[in-house]
Amino acid sequence: MEIKICIGSACHLKGSYDVIRKCQDYIKKNGLTEKIELKSAFCLGRCSEAVSVQVDASEIFSISPDTADSFMKLMHQRTEL
Repeated sequence: MEIKICIGSACHLKGSYDVIRKCQDYIKKNGLTEKIELKSAFCLGRCSEAVSVQVDASEIFSISPDTADSFMKLMHQRTEL
């Protein structure tokens, strides 16, 4: 699974680097480095919904530092299907 987190201006201001850190921590803590690849992107086209996160070049989610852990739990479940 590939997860891209926007680091463009709007997303940066809404905490994209905190989201990245929380996602990295979750991946390491749960041994998902072989299943989830985390990348950054400069714009996913949904600036008003920042922080934008794209999964496998299709679905786009809007998350925050506060919801990053629950988002990663959902992604973790998807890797086990």
